[in-house]
Amino acid sequence: MIAYLTGKLLTKSTNHSVVDIGGVGYEVQIPLSTYYKLGDLGAVATFHVFTYVREDAIQLYGFHTPLEKELFLKLISVSGVGPKLALTLLSGLSADELIQAVVSGNLVRLTSIPGVGKKTGERLVIELRDKLKSLSTQAEEPGSAGTVSDSILKSDLVSALVNFGWQQSQAEKAVSTTLKEEQKHEFEWLLKQALKKLYR
Repeated sequence: MIAYLTGKLLTKSTNHSVVDIGGVGYEVQIPLSTYYKLGDLGAVATFHVFTYVREDAIQLYGFHTPLEKELFLKLISVSGVGPKLALTLLSGLSADELIQAVVSGNLVRLTSIPGVGKKTGERLVIELRDKLKSLSTQAEEPGSAGTVSDSILKSDLVSALVNFGWQQSQAEKAVSTTLKEEQKHEFEWLLKQALKKLYR
């Protein structure tokens, strides 16, 4: 399963982009929040990815920060909320604003997003209010908007290293050691430290 992609940006639009990795173009569905963070065509683009597998298709959903990805996963766990609506929610409000709207039960703000009716808004609040409280705390802490749980962070780091060509066992060992040694939990920093260990 693909959890992280980085490569040359070939195309971009408000809802998807194509990134070239080793001569292979990956189409990634994205929210507006991620689109605004993309550079110019030809620049290096990085996505935290969720691989969505159906009987008739495999789709990649990409996000600028691990926080957006974790929020997306929680959104699609709600009854009646699929990946398309989850992207719409993340396009209508920033991750921090969406978390606050759900935690505070702000139905007016939630239903202001196209495609979100009162019943869907109520389900989001009922099913996610408690689950998003920890994310709400993270979002309020300065400099921590991109933090996620260690298990998701570790999974993303290992996947990134495997995408770079390292063996799964090597990647897992390097990531485990890095997470134990480093106090910083920013993805890019940890990835660089893990790579340093592998190149030793």
